[in-house]
Amino acid sequence: MSGATILVIDDETPIRSIVRAAVESDGGRVLEAANARTGLELAQRERPALIVLDLGLPDQDGLSVCRALRKWSAAPLLILSARHAEAEKAQLLDAGADDYLTKPFSTLELQARLRALLRRARMAPVPGGDAPLVAGDLVIDLAQRVVKRGQEAIHLTKTEWELLKALVSHAGRPMTHQQLFDAVWGRGYGDAQQYLRVYIGHLRRKLEPDPLRPVLILTEGGVGYRFAGPG
Repeated sequence: MSGATILVIDDETPIRSIVRAAVESDGGRVLEAANARTGLELAQRERPALIVLDLGLPDQDGLSVCRALRKWSAAPLLILSARHAEAEKAQLLDAGADDYLTKPFSTLELQARLRALLRRARMAPVPGGDAPLVAGDLVIDLAQRVVKRGQEAIHLTKTEWELLKALVSHAGRPMTHQQLFDAVWGRGYGDAQQYLRVYIGHLRRKLEPDPLRPVLILTEGGVGYRFAGPG
């Protein structure tokens, strides 16, 4: 868990100790709260990377704590409970919980679920992949391997597609000549700038409103190119 801070809100000391041991043995840091009030205060003050929440708290039910957290926090939320009702689990997930673990649970399963939640929370969306990238009337869908202007599909060669994919996947960030060359041609020799100059020209003619004044595929002087991203 590489230093992630995890807040455990549970009124049972043995359960907090089990979670602490599981988290700390996996490289994380633990904050503890024995009731909802303390838990919400700690969450606001410490901004943990993940929150483990028990449903049976003495001063407030877990569902209302879950809703209170979701008003301002996007931290992953794992619910712990001895209750087994499926309707209740669904209600909690609808209220913003990310996962549900029924007591008793194994340390290995708890650690695996915590790592999975943290990993997913750290994943940035892939431009054009998690959702089509839209730039004016141009739509680039990396998952469907489709590029359209309005309703008209734009044909790209395999090399053009690979180059566009590399640029769009890093939209908003410059990519060096060598990074693009490696991503498209996958080899460490050849004149990267010359290859790129030719294929960037092809892409601009097909995608830019005015290829002589590009607004999508921008030149980073002496460095490489950058896809401007949605706008």
